[in-house]
Amino acid sequence: MAETLKDRLIKTLIDSQKIKAKDIEEAKVLQKTKGLTLDRALIAKGLIKEEDLMVLLVRELNIPFINLKKYKIDPSLKDIVPERVARQYRIIPLSSLEDTVTIAVSDPLNVFVMDDLKNFTGREIDVVMSTPADILKAIDHFYGSSSDVSVTDVSKDIQVEDFEIVAEQQNTENVDTIIDESEKAPIIRMVNLIIKEALRQRASDIHLEPTAESTRVRFRIDGVLQDILEIPQESQNAIIVRIKIMARLDITAKNTPQDGRFKLRVGHKEVDFRVSLLPTTFGQKIVMRVLDKGNLAMGLNGLGIEEKALKVLREAIRKPFGMILVTGPTGSGKSTTLYTIVNELNTIDKNIITVEDPVEYLVEGLTQIQTWAEIGLTFAEGLRAILRQSPDIVLVGEIRDNETADIAIKASLTGQLVFSTLHTNDATGALTRLVDMGVEPFLVASSLVLVSAQRLCRKICECCKEPLAIPREVLETLGYNFKADAVLYHGKGCDACRQTGYKGRLCVTEILDIDDEIRDMLLRGMSSDAIKQYAREKKGMNTLWEDAMGKCVAGLTTLEEVMRITTND
Repeated sequence: MAETLKDRLIKTLIDSQKIKAKDIEEAKVLQKTKGLTLDRALIAKGLIKEEDLMVLLVRELNIPFINLKKYKIDPSLKDIVPERVARQYRIIPLSSLEDTVTIAVSDPLNVFVMDDLKNFTGREIDVVMSTPADILKAIDHFYGSSSDVSVTDVSKDIQVEDFEIVAEQQNTENVDTIIDESEKAPIIRMVNLIIKEALRQRASDIHLEPTAESTRVRFRIDGVLQDILEIPQESQNAIIVRIKIMARLDITAKNTPQDGRFKLRVGHKEVDFRVSLLPTTFGQKIVMRVLDKGNLAMGLNGLGIEEKALKVLREAIRKPFGMILVTGPTGSGKSTTLYTIVNELNTIDKNIITVEDPVEYLVEGLTQIQTWAEIGLTFAEGLRAILRQSPDIVLVGEIRDNETADIAIKASLTGQLVFSTLHTNDATGALTRLVDMGVEPFLVASSLVLVSAQRLCRKICECCKEPLAIPREVLETLGYNFKADAVLYHGKGCDACRQTGYKGRLCVTEILDIDDEIRDMLLRGMSSDAIKQYAREKKGMNTLWEDAMGKCVAGLTTLEEVMRITTND
């Protein structure tokens, strides 16, 4: 029989405490006669301490340990986990968030209990650990109390206290000194409130930034960070631990960066959150990226791409093979655009595989791979493996080096439609960038189908939109051919847009359709400026600046936004 994790941990404790073979045999006799597990028999004989075994389990499994002695539990959880179920499985429910119930167990390795609870509650089960004695006491206290106590009454008795996560050490020590309490009702409500408010305000990122005296919470709304609230310093550690538990991160690691993710059901849709932790001078900074798959459901029409350019893009993505690139700086919406495109192509007859760092949206129907450089799973290695899986469409999160570029381009020439991103300022810059990375010009010319450079600009709030008077002589200095009756707009600010004058964002694009003339220019070594000039004059391509100005004249955005994201080149 294969040695289990608990067997290994028990052996570690036996070796560390130099227990005699005679004592172990006596414990095994007790195990058989009393029908105990070996760890229970060793504890009953006093040969190992229960808390020592718990410490090893906590460290080995990275499962949070909580002290139930001071824990106040919401009475409404009795409706989810009745008393008979709690006593049968020796568990206690602690919290419920959307479709997940958090329970305390003493044996997290008992998968049968987890499966039974999942089937009984109809929810996902999140696990924390506590001692068997504390769980039994908590069951007696919780289910023996009056059922008509309100959540408000309970919350009045709870103080939001600070607690220390003790750094992992080599020597075992009492569990109570490792972690105090990782979940309290007010902390759970605070984290839930922050997340719900971020969703209500359509934030793309949630920032929790520790300072000398407090933790500042900021939301990135329409690409711009905005202050939301200040959290007292004494609550900082508790909130960090709560988010770590949700994202299944190591709560004992305080001085190393960590990345994780979690998912919430909001109404009838699911929202993913990508979590990044960074140790700073005043504590751990958290950034949660909000990944709302509902954005993908809008399709290409919802991106705000100009009609003529959208038609060119749609024709390109329907080609059976070739490479399509989306370029732009970090935060310009490249990933969302690619996912939106791939989502439109995601049909039952297509084998679509992605390799990303990290995986942004989890999309049903796609095979998605997370790179892992530590074990050699780079973009290049992942792409090599993908090509042995008979893909129809491949999405490479980013082309970062010559090796990845070379494999991706050759894949696009052998029957696959390949999508990826590059960091370039404009569409034509992608061609020369690939050549600069060491890819042969004839391979670039043969493989590329289309390049789309993009930025995100803020939309004027429709609730407070009004005309803006700008002197004609000022407009003439901009170098744009304004009509005589052109009217520009701005948002004066209102409650709907938090007094910013903006609400929502749209794509500003520069779409370069690769034709034979552009391929010939690339093979002749002509510059990106020359290729851009040809595309503008002969193909009618709008540059980023021209597309942004067109949206400004159409009353979709402001002149200030145009100047913020583009330049007239």
